[in-house]
Amino acid sequence: MLLATILGSGMAMLDSTVVNVALPSIGADLDADVAGLQWTANGYLLTLSALILLGGSLGDRLGRRRVFVVGTVWFAAASLLCGLAPSVWTLVAARMLQGVGGALLTPGSLAIISAAFAPSDRGRAIGAWSGLMGIFGAAGPFVGGWLISAFSWRWAFLVNVPVALAVVVVTLRHVPESRGAVGAHDGPGRDPGEDADDGPWHGLDVAGAALAAAALGLVSWALVTWPERGAGGAVLVAGLAGLAAGAAFVVVERRVDHPMVPMSLFSGRAFSATNATTFLVYAGLGGMFFLLVLTLQVVAGFSPLAAGAALLPVTLIMLVLSPRMGGLVARTGPRLPMVVGPLVAAAGAALTSRLGADAQYLRDVVPPIAVFGLGMAVTVAPLTTTVLAAAPDRYAGVASGINNAVARAGGLLTVAALPLVVGLTGDAYRDPALLLPAFRTGLLLCAALLAAGAVVSAVALPRNGSGPAS
Repeated sequence: MLLATILGSGMAMLDSTVVNVALPSIGADLDADVAGLQWTANGYLLTLSALILLGGSLGDRLGRRRVFVVGTVWFAAASLLCGLAPSVWTLVAARMLQGVGGALLTPGSLAIISAAFAPSDRGRAIGAWSGLMGIFGAAGPFVGGWLISAFSWRWAFLVNVPVALAVVVVTLRHVPESRGAVGAHDGPGRDPGEDADDGPWHGLDVAGAALAAAALGLVSWALVTWPERGAGGAVLVAGLAGLAAGAAFVVVERRVDHPMVPMSLFSGRAFSATNATTFLVYAGLGGMFFLLVLTLQVVAGFSPLAAGAALLPVTLIMLVLSPRMGGLVARTGPRLPMVVGPLVAAAGAALTSRLGADAQYLRDVVPPIAVFGLGMAVTVAPLTTTVLAAAPDRYAGVASGINNAVARAGGLLTVAALPLVVGLTGDAYRDPALLLPAFRTGLLLCAALLAAGAVVSAVALPRNGSGPAS
């Protein structure tokens, strides 16, 4: 079960980071400007963030194993399209399809583990899952760099096809089916704990999914397009429409009978605070990964393989420490690791901002990246354990989906906004003299986001247990 869920979710996690290493090669091969590169990264995050909530809900209703397998097959087919894309905008469209598959398979993995393991073992199982997810994310640039150097950037996507086949075989043979309570919801017409048999397809929150996609898509488009078109006209209209769609999403979720996001979950202090920390931490992580691997290649002259290897310290540290962090919350409460971890990661990001054209791997790259990896290892497993413990079991898939959506939305909006904030537009990323100061400013901003995550945890997170929301 752990093999199937880790390998499947890891495939989706790896593809959210591997593309960063491939961006310079994609830009050169497909003649893309910085907006095309932003959308290559963000097209995937957009559909993943917007639909992962619906994916968790579908798994609870239709069967978590079934939706997990469908998502894996969908992801493999979209990966094949990415590998064959003849232009940057065809690639962006295929990446958006990849995100749909990721939205179906990612929340199911945690929900499968949560439903199958006894409470006494769940923390360690989630710790193993979280640690290996972090490893997949950190290994993505290294694996992508090797594939790009040895073959082509296209193989960074094509490699998903055989991996997905293995996931499907293991899942069908070894993973039991599980479901949430069909019909349980937080709508105005029924008590939140009532489990009426409405049928698995009754009341799917299509309006909520559409509004979430519109909010993220319109705000991201406005941020990416702003440097080229200015803040007025269509950009202003799109930004305001995106904010309005976000507000409408909250209103709809409070009123519909079968909300995609049960708002009662946010009445729990631990659930709300953990998701706020998640947004800030993954915003800093997403921005750092986007700029770092690009800068190492363009400014410091690293090959794609060497640039990907720059994140190996994160992989090794998370491999050693993350499985041990899963049970830490039970001993210390969630606040301590979720304050210390983001602060340490922020220090690593700030130190990494000092890299320059003469950067050497062992002397300049490894020490700050190791500090960053230590902070993430302390943070990730307690964060995931806390957010699941704060939700009732019947909402395991939805809670996982919410937390994943928050994490991806943080990375999505940061990647969309950072080039605008640091003045990186058009083809500027190809000029080391323009990219280096933008990189340094961007990483300091990422460090500030990580530190803000620590502040939120210190102020809002309960000191001790994180019992489920009622």
